[in-house]
Amino acid sequence: MFSLQTIFGSGTQFYALLDDAAAAALDSAKALHAMMKEADRQPALDAFKLARLRERTAADKLSQALVDSYITPFEREDIESLGSALHKIPKQIEKFADRYALATQHLAHIDFAPRAAMLEQAAAVVVQMVDELERMNLDRMTALNEKLRSIENEADRLMLELYREIYSGNLDSLQMFLLKEFFEILEKAIDRCREAGVVAYQIVLKNS
Repeated sequence: MFSLQTIFGSGTQFYALLDDAAAAALDSAKALHAMMKEADRQPALDAFKLARLRERTAADKLSQALVDSYITPFEREDIESLGSALHKIPKQIEKFADRYALATQHLAHIDFAPRAAMLEQAAAVVVQMVDELERMNLDRMTALNEKLRSIENEADRLMLELYREIYSGNLDSLQMFLLKEFFEILEKAIDRCREAGVVAYQIVLKNS
């Protein structure tokens, strides 16, 4: 039996659950950056699994809260959209880590750290944007949205440098394939952060 507080509460639990999901995405990005900075870059996948578990737990609680609660702080569809966008970030990062673990011996000469650092920066901005939802400050959210856009633009610039390396003639066909695949996974992870930021920004636009 549900209490009246559960059904007719203020809906503030949604902010905490979305914060947890965003924090899990940041944890995953931090783990990847830390791994790429290590000299041997040996994959340690536990951190990624834990981040994904944290995100899935938050997602499950969020889904249940949408069923149980009568009041939400903003539209249910927006909560679902943001939850879905946040879910895709650690999922994409874990995809990189899992595949990297299988191909480490072919990638020792490739420096992924700068792109991983940008991914961590993007995930950190997403955490700030989700945290700002409770205040619905449009000026603050606009500034964060522009910051996230700048990170995405810089990531796109770095992708052009990647293609110069691919076509340099210094790589064999396997290295070319792997380099392109792994950088595109990282690029998509940054895109996932951008997508989550756009959803958060649009929520504030609608409700401020």
